[in-house]
Amino acid sequence: MSSDDINPRKPSFGLALVPVVLTLLVLGVQLFYFGDFTPHIPLAIGLAITGLVGLYLGHDWGNMEDGVFRVINVSLPSVSVLIVVGMIIGVWIASGTVPTLIYYGLLVLSPQIFLAASMIMCAVVSVSLGTSWGTVGTIGLALMGIGAGFDIPMYWTAGAVVSGAFFGDKISPLSDTTNLAPAVTGVNLFDHIRNMMPTTVPAMLVALGIYIWAGYALIGEGGTSFERIESITVALNEYFAISPWLLVPALLVIGLAIMKKPPIPSLFAGVVAGALTAIIAQGSTLQDVFGYANSGYSIDTGITEIDSLLNRGGIQSMMWTISLILIALGFGGALERTGCLQAIIAKILSKVHSFAGVQTAAIATSTATNLVAGDPYLSIALPGRMYAPVYRGMGRSTLNLSRATEEGGTLMSPLIPWNAGGAFVISALGLGVIDGNFENLLYIPLAFACWLTPIIGIFYAWTGLFSPYASDDEIRDWQENDRSIADMSEYGYDDPLEGHRIKAAPAE
Repeated sequence: MSSDDINPRKPSFGLALVPVVLTLLVLGVQLFYFGDFTPHIPLAIGLAITGLVGLYLGHDWGNMEDGVFRVINVSLPSVSVLIVVGMIIGVWIASGTVPTLIYYGLLVLSPQIFLAASMIMCAVVSVSLGTSWGTVGTIGLALMGIGAGFDIPMYWTAGAVVSGAFFGDKISPLSDTTNLAPAVTGVNLFDHIRNMMPTTVPAMLVALGIYIWAGYALIGEGGTSFERIESITVALNEYFAISPWLLVPALLVIGLAIMKKPPIPSLFAGVVAGALTAIIAQGSTLQDVFGYANSGYSIDTGITEIDSLLNRGGIQSMMWTISLILIALGFGGALERTGCLQAIIAKILSKVHSFAGVQTAAIATSTATNLVAGDPYLSIALPGRMYAPVYRGMGRSTLNLSRATEEGGTLMSPLIPWNAGGAFVISALGLGVIDGNFENLLYIPLAFACWLTPIIGIFYAWTGLFSPYASDDEIRDWQENDRSIADMSEYGYDDPLEGHRIKAAPAE
């Protein structure tokens, strides 16, 4: 029997929950009972359980394999970014770019406003680059070093970095997720970005205020330890040539981003510039540079803060994260292909009929998909496809939906440790969670801008603020492009196409 002859059954809601619940149980055992923060095997087991459910429903292996690899294929550009970012981290440390950023940051930045400044810097760079991961792995890493010099806990600095980096990713027209959300919901990119401002800007302002308050609270009236800062700057001067010229690789990447060049070539140009800088300024050989790009940089200064931050980078340092991403994406692809995620969403939609309820459910579904499937792309694409007909049936603009998927998808991704975004943050910033430093997971509640945004979005949904109805042009677009519209008449909603019917052309 060919795969074309297969007509698998749709799972019931109860059956659809089986692979999700069992996977979360296995994941809980691994993380909390064994105390081992390596979620790879639990997610792989979840993939196997989903496969068994699929076989029971009538899918053959080829059909499920196609679903798994289709989702993985969609996210390969981000895996490519990870590989290049790994190279950048190793080479920029060796070139002195990261040490120079740390050095001047310790001299110029005020300890009290450091957290607020970190969030703003990461937001600006992320908007320019269009990638939160690139920002976290470059500027974010340097800020972790500056924070260590100010004796600020790692998780506070990481929270500020994540807040800024993922804010920038969310509103950058160069970002892949920012382009994905309007694409799956059928709205204009720049309309989508404008519609996110009412939730994003207040969340950033609140986070900014908290970081300013925290800076003064953490440093205290006694100020920071200048002996500590001096020991770090002296060591950096001893082991690296420090000069403003060493910032050229970073400025080159930002310049290419401003010129709207593609992210991967722009980041790779930063690798090449960093390699040349390492050879010219730091006396590295070409063989050394190849080693830094592949295996990362290694140094022993005797100062813990410097060694823990600068002994990192390289393609191989990203393999833990990449392998986790691939397994998580495969699990998400299997859940989608077997219809389990669709069955769960359909159950939710059968119980929720008000706009406020649907908007809340869309945010929650994107967050839950992030939590279960570990994939920010699937958490945007799947709810976007499933909920769009309902919004249209209510006569509501799908701009509400595209914003909801970004709030539950893009912004919640870095707050879930086994998600692609969370795994990268933990690895790139050197939080050491894998080694048992679980206190650094406190960056999750401290990334205020990320989790405040969906809360504000839910508030708007229930109050009716910033929750637009579909415009006449948008409704005409639904009809002209034959977009799916759910029949919501039994719940008191009028036909949104009424008055916008396209008249047939008169016969010649």
